[in-house]
Amino acid sequence: MKKILLLGSGELGKELTISLKRIGCNVIACDSYENAPAMQVSDQYEVFNMLDSNKLNKVIKAHKPDFIVPEVEAIETQVLIEAEKSGKNVIPSAKAVNLTMNRDRIRDRAKILGLPTAKFAYAETEEQLISEAKKIGTKVAVKPVMSSSGKGQSYATTEDELKSSWKFAIEGMRGNRKRVIVEEFIDFDYEITLLTILEKSGNVSFCEPIGHFQERGDYQYSWQPANCSKNVILNAQDAARKMVLDLGGSGIFGVEFFIDKKSRIIFSELSPRPHDTGMVTMYTQNYSQFDIHARVLLGLPLPEVKLNRSGASHVILADENATGNYLIEGVEKALEDKSIDFRIFGKPYLKSYRRMGVILAENLENAKAAAKKISIKSKL
Repeated sequence: MKKILLLGSGELGKELTISLKRIGCNVIACDSYENAPAMQVSDQYEVFNMLDSNKLNKVIKAHKPDFIVPEVEAIETQVLIEAEKSGKNVIPSAKAVNLTMNRDRIRDRAKILGLPTAKFAYAETEEQLISEAKKIGTKVAVKPVMSSSGKGQSYATTEDELKSSWKFAIEGMRGNRKRVIVEEFIDFDYEITLLTILEKSGNVSFCEPIGHFQERGDYQYSWQPANCSKNVILNAQDAARKMVLDLGGSGIFGVEFFIDKKSRIIFSELSPRPHDTGMVTMYTQNYSQFDIHARVLLGLPLPEVKLNRSGASHVILADENATGNYLIEGVEKALEDKSIDFRIFGKPYLKSYRRMGVILAENLENAKAAAKKISIKSKL
């Protein structure tokens, strides 16, 4: 039985833990707060700040895991680099985790590899942000170099908006790197996530592309397969293959692209782990992204991955002003549509717009309708 140290215990970590448990693994779930979703289904858990290198080292030494599997951005990645040098298996690789936990480093790497990207620059002060934004264009996106799920991301066109974006980015950043990326606003036609699988042998394969829509910088709904031309898919696969082979290791990667009005792909982001938009695969594929990641990280042969049916996912969000303990209402009404499936993540408390569950359905229209029937609000 392999021992897995899971660094990050949210909803993606919970589903990955379930997949790992099904094939006999022992999972230690870690996060900064108690009773996180993955902790509810793991064998053991640890609560600590994963940006604290001393505490992270202590946990690794105490548990002696066969595999260290990061599932969030807020990790002191230098510890993982040293752990890999000492013989630990970091998934997909320490290089991949270190680069992708920081938007500036992965964006620089994409440019070196020749992937098409938006124009971008970096800023470490509000004044520098304003200066760099003026060089790029009239409308820009501003993001912390270290964050997750769209936290701290905004758009700006005026100097006042740029000042607000700076403050929002700093408040939303994870870690201690007070730096933002400012990039050209792409008037894209649509966005896709290409789940890209890298096996220990070096073989690269792909799931069907997933279309997705974001709001407040965070995914709201996704569908698979995305309506892409063959040329778009081939170009995206070529770019994703270059990226994952350069990063190395084994596992599943969520590679995001903008597709512009001329059907050109533009690299956006890369996650070295299962992706939030990929939750739709729990409905559409014979093996979900979590099942795939579990098998590939262990070095097991990968079965043929098939799209059994089309489908869509839609987030179930907490109310705008929600805090603390909560009530979930309307699930019975949502399930009156017999094609609907759902997951409630079991997060211990609410925050404004926090992602608390997901609807899975045969199409986007049904997913949206079901999600509207469910309310998650503060308990009075």
